[in-house]
Amino acid sequence: MIMAVIVLNNLDCLEKLLQELTTHGFSGATILESTGMAHALNNEDDLGFISAFRALLNPEREKSKTIFTVIEDSKFEELAKIVNDVTGGLDKPDSGIIFSLPVSKWEGFKH
Repeated sequence: MIMAVIVLNNLDCLEKLLQELTTHGFSGATILESTGMAHALNNEDDLGFISAFRALLNPEREKSKTIFTVIEDSKFEELAKIVNDVTGGLDKPDSGIIFSLPVSKWEGFKH
């Protein structure tokens, strides 16, 4: 088992992503509001190199959604394909990321 973590920067994709995940049998995900480090550091009082990146950042998007779920290892590629299809590709700047962590023990649900 693994914990798959999706950080979704484009919140316009959230509803469609959740629908697609449900359609493909993924369930039991938890969604948290999150903020990237660059956005947390990017405020009116910043000086130096962080301020130089201000023009590169989308000032309207300060929040992201972090979605995590525990799945079988073999389902990660399918999950990643769904995320890439819905977002238009995680290779695009500021779209998001997906990664996994091993889960060796858990309680609270049947696998």
